[in-house]
Amino acid sequence: MRCVIARFPFDLTKSEVEDSMEGITPEPAAHASVTIGGRTYPVKQVGEIITGQDRRDFTAGEVVKALTRLGFTCRPVAALARPSAPDPAQGGW
Repeated sequence: MRCVIARFPFDLTKSEVEDSMEGITPEPAAHASVTIGGRTYPVKQVGEIITGQDRRDFTAGEVVKALTRLGFTCRPVAALARPSAPDPAQGGW
């Protein structure tokens, strides 16, 4: 599948991505992540491996789009819990 990451075209296949990530230790996933071969990787780590580009050169969204089109399961950044509004009866607001 042809995709563009950081303005550069790449022809990627699911098996090529899986082969590229084989033996790579996943970094902690604090942001968007993808499951490849039963392991969860940050999408920026995968993007760097499969493109050879510095991760500052592309967005996580570009990699998520490409990996999703290849059939991988991507997960967004975990939503931060929103604090509840203070209870006026308890002296809040």
